[in-house]
Amino acid sequence: MPEFPYKSPLLKVCGLTRRQDVVACVDLGIDLVGFIFVPDSPRAVTPGLVASFPTGKALRVGVFAGLSPDEVLEISAQARLDLIQLHGGENVDYCRALDGKRLINVLWPENMSEQALQQAIEAFSPCCAAFLFDAGKSGGGSGRPLQWKRLTRLHLAKPWFLAGGLNPDNFNQALQDCRPTGLDFNSGVEIAPGVKDIELVKQIMRLKESANA
Repeated sequence: MPEFPYKSPLLKVCGLTRRQDVVACVDLGIDLVGFIFVPDSPRAVTPGLVASFPTGKALRVGVFAGLSPDEVLEISAQARLDLIQLHGGENVDYCRALDGKRLINVLWPENMSEQALQQAIEAFSPCCAAFLFDAGKSGGGSGRPLQWKRLTRLHLAKPWFLAGGLNPDNFNQALQDCRPTGLDFNSGVEIAPGVKDIELVKQIMRLKESANA
């Protein structure tokens, strides 16, 4: 697996379905491009379609839920993925059946106490490369923000991504409140499910440049 292309904050645009949006994100310098392999998602794509997308230096991330490890590995190979994001509440044994150096494991802080969340981080850390914290209780993204300041009290030895209701308007506040390794954008940079608003993607790239100035 390629190493994370560190210059924090890393930017991930997820739920991509169209070639023109993938190309635009790559050309703008988005660090990670995400594709959803969950059949009932309005942003679901096929491995063959994703394999055809030119992604340059951007890391290709597949989002999975409800599949067996063998099915995940097969789709990952077909779609030429760099990273596997587990979004279905999979357990530690499931993660161990995959290549931990390629795994982003999703946790839902709203669904557990601070102590339980820290215990989950410690349990999953040996078998994943990074974490993603999303709003909601489980499954697909909620499209709304977390209580970001709560995350500052966690002890993390892994890179971690923040998701949930992120858009250009709350970009700087999210960074200020919890200093994640990366920000994961989906509905906050869309016109419709799976159709990205490239002007909004340009805005988050400009905000990243300002944050690093």
